[in-house]
Amino acid sequence: MQINAHKVSIITATYNSGCFIAETIQSVLNQSHTNWELLIIDDASTDNTFQIVNAFSKANSKIKVFQNTVNEGAAITRNKGVKAAEGDYIAFLDADDLWKPNKLEKQLDFMMKHNCDVSFSSYDLMDEEGKPLNKTVKALPKLSYRKFLKCNYIGNLTGMYNAKHLGKIYAPNLRKRQDWLLWLNAVKKSSTPALGMDDALAVYRVRKNSISSNKFNLLKYNYLVFKKGLGFSTLKSVYYLSVFLFEYFFVKSKQTVTLSKT
Repeated sequence: MQINAHKVSIITATYNSGCFIAETIQSVLNQSHTNWELLIIDDASTDNTFQIVNAFSKANSKIKVFQNTVNEGAAITRNKGVKAAEGDYIAFLDADDLWKPNKLEKQLDFMMKHNCDVSFSSYDLMDEEGKPLNKTVKALPKLSYRKFLKCNYIGNLTGMYNAKHLGKIYAPNLRKRQDWLLWLNAVKKSSTPALGMDDALAVYRVRKNSISSNKFNLLKYNYLVFKKGLGFSTLKSVYYLSVFLFEYFFVKSKQTVTLSKT
């Protein structure tokens, strides 16, 4: 079957993203793979986000916009997009991140050639103003559920899963780190490990208020992944949190490489 026969549903949750969302949508419009739908769910923004996305929707029927009446958080908002998705594959793109033009085409081709149901890729980093940081987070070539439990190795902006094979996968209602739990569930459902692509197919915007910049939040939200998200006991959650901290600071940190300036 031709790659373009496969429709990809792209889920984008927005909240006060007026400064970034137009560029994010444009990166979808620039895709070489054209069989996609973009489902934008606005989480009751108080800026001009909804007006911007609504204008894009009126200009392109493949862009569908939904709006929450009250702010409900990323998990519920993304789940509304998953529920409405009609594609064979489901991917996520946050409202401040970007895709490179060949992202969908390369990833679909990779998944079909390797017969895998969950894939992800390397991605570049930029600062809040969109300036390249000349750093790339390298994807692991293979990711088992056991390895994935230790640390989040899938950048949400790069992940894609086969919804025809795995069914629709929803995120648990946690305010943070719900994307890690969603991808954990996807890898658990898959009969094979997730496969990573060495190519950097997306660009992640490093924000000043990120979880990793606040060490207390780093502990709290990742503890909740194990305790509430996975239902582990307190003792088991503390154990896995210690495993996470070791993996995060001493193993995963090596996945970020600095590119030589040309």
